[in-house]
Amino acid sequence: MQLLLELFSEEIPARMQAGAARDLERMARERLSAAELAFEQLRVFAGPRRLTLVIDGLPPAQADRREERKGPRANAPDQALQGFLRSTGLTRDQLTERDGVYFACLDKPGRPTPVILAEMAEAIIRSFPWPKSMRWGGGTLRWVRPLKRILCLFDGAVVPVIVDGIESGDVTEGHRFMGERHDPFSVLNFDDYAMGLAKRFVILDAAERKREIEARAKAVCAQHGLELVEDQGLLEEVAGLAEWPVPILGDMDPSFLDLPPEVIRTSMRVHQRYFAVRDPATGKLAPHFLVTANIAPQDGGAVIAHGNARVLTARLSDARFFWTEDQRPGAIDAWLDKLNGVTFHAKLGTMAERVERIVALAEDIAPRVGADPKLARIAAKLCKADLASGMVGEFPELQGVMGGYYVRALASAGFEGEGTLTADEVNAVADAVRDHYKPLGPSDSVPTAPVTAAVALADKLDTLVGFFAIDEKPTGSRDPFGLRRAALGVIRLAQSSNTRVDLFEVLTQASISVETDHSFERLQSDINKIIHAYEDDLISKREYTRLRRNRMRQAYGSRASETSLKRIYLYVSDLIVFFADRLKVLLRDEGKRHDLVDAVFALGDDDLVRIVRRVEALDGFLKTEDGASLLAGYKRASNILKIEEKKDGLSYSGTAAHLAEAPAAETALIDAIAQTLPKLDEALAAEDYTEAMIALSKLRIPLDTFFGTVFVNDPAPDVRKNRLILLSQIRAAADRVADFSKISG
Repeated sequence: MQLLLELFSEEIPARMQAGAARDLERMARERLSAAELAFEQLRVFAGPRRLTLVIDGLPPAQADRREERKGPRANAPDQALQGFLRSTGLTRDQLTERDGVYFACLDKPGRPTPVILAEMAEAIIRSFPWPKSMRWGGGTLRWVRPLKRILCLFDGAVVPVIVDGIESGDVTEGHRFMGERHDPFSVLNFDDYAMGLAKRFVILDAAERKREIEARAKAVCAQHGLELVEDQGLLEEVAGLAEWPVPILGDMDPSFLDLPPEVIRTSMRVHQRYFAVRDPATGKLAPHFLVTANIAPQDGGAVIAHGNARVLTARLSDARFFWTEDQRPGAIDAWLDKLNGVTFHAKLGTMAERVERIVALAEDIAPRVGADPKLARIAAKLCKADLASGMVGEFPELQGVMGGYYVRALASAGFEGEGTLTADEVNAVADAVRDHYKPLGPSDSVPTAPVTAAVALADKLDTLVGFFAIDEKPTGSRDPFGLRRAALGVIRLAQSSNTRVDLFEVLTQASISVETDHSFERLQSDINKIIHAYEDDLISKREYTRLRRNRMRQAYGSRASETSLKRIYLYVSDLIVFFADRLKVLLRDEGKRHDLVDAVFALGDDDLVRIVRRVEALDGFLKTEDGASLLAGYKRASNILKIEEKKDGLSYSGTAAHLAEAPAAETALIDAIAQTLPKLDEALAAEDYTEAMIALSKLRIPLDTFFGTVFVNDPAPDVRKNRLILLSQIRAAADRVADFSKISG
């Protein structure tokens, strides 16, 4: 049996349709599962004016159920028993007794499916999670736009549902303009419904609408010797605007082709929802566009094309004005001055102050990515200038892109205080200004040019430390400042450019700039020495933390107060945890385990490149038999040490000795460790983590043999102590690669 539910309303915004379809499917599945109603297939469809749910294979009613309810003990007071009997509607003779406890068996007949579906439909309508919704008339229902009809059928019969005076029925309607006399029509089931809509110029399936738009658009272009500029995002949106999409080719004034192609495409895409087309011979934009109409015009679309061409001409005329005005001499210097009056955030100062921080960071990061510090400084200084330009004011989507064009166009006049640049230097700066926002998402490209990488890293790091400093951290799904995206961008940039970034040091430096509101020369630090001392087990975690904090005080004490340093240490530590979480997400998408990231981060290493290399090598190692066996041996050794160290009140460390009359397995493990450690040291020093895993794998067989033949807690104290020290060597050797205690399995 089949349920057909259609919720028919005024136009649903295209951007909400896909999410609405997912929510409708989720809510239906949850309610069917709660009602224990099985089904064979569930489908949802979303379009400009309707949400449709189709469920096949439903039973006529719930299955009868028997519920066993536990009652009071047999020797409980009579009042307790009487209360239980009242709640079940049974008599004492109908109860069963097991192990001195009463139980009631209740037979519950299944409810008719239409009754359950009526409740489900009303609950879904009243609680539907639209991102934005409205009320209308005198009702209390909130919907994205006024709800007009509810079609609800089960096995061809109307399921009675009433929501705010809207009664369900078996009636729907087709296309707003092209439907058969625009009259509603009745349906019996989904096949009847889909066929009736198709006859009335409605393509129900969004995927089919997209295929239709793309195929027709390419065909129209081919007829005129043109090529469609594919845009999946725009295709998705246009498919949500038209129930009967008809692509129409329009003409554009060729003189506008002297504008940057990004300006033309943005004006078409963002403001008018037009597709751009290009000349396949040159690969450049052609003076035409494709608009998707929601009707099949009798004149072939001439009037529609002409009207849309006039609108596009007005838009591009504005763009040409801004393009000309923005290139007047001295424009960039004027924009930089304007940034002093643009607030970045009430607690983080102006955009000009933010630029100063980015300049200091970019100049410092430049040597790490192989960039010229001078060019990184110039690019960072100019990277936000176009925000004050006329073009970006009209088309915010072009920030960065227009900056790159303007740097090239105005470079001949030079940049204040920077002297004259060569053509290659101008191109490097322009590319950095253009691409420093990248990557904007997981599918966006990662810039690899050194100057671009320096400015992009500086921009994202300043964003992260700034908002963490004012406690504007992401919470749940809320991330209004795009901090998750920024952290992922830093990780991908570091990986792509092989940038060796000590997160603690770089984030601390960026934080000092935020705290003191001015740039400063970064002092040389020996934080890496502290990290290596901690890795080599020469200092404790507590000492490691104390030394890093003291080094911050020595390096930056003259620039920030003691209170600021404490604050910085706290939120920089939070930021490092945040980076670990983002790295887990990135590596999980690549098929890596999240616990391996925790295991590597626990070493205190903040170098993103090294962390990823360790995780990849560890992931490969643990998939081998040697890796799985060594992990099991490590955990067994760690568990023994944990118990015995707690019992003895001390931590075992050092080097195990060759004792007289020691078992062969013990001697073999001591020798294996002695041979492994130099190879492990050499591999780690070379950052060859695959070789480090190979070195560790040599311990697998001796360790398995040791545990299989040797009793660790020997009655002789010296023997027991030596064997515990031996296990501590195993633990320490493995923990030099990663904290194996954090690895599951």
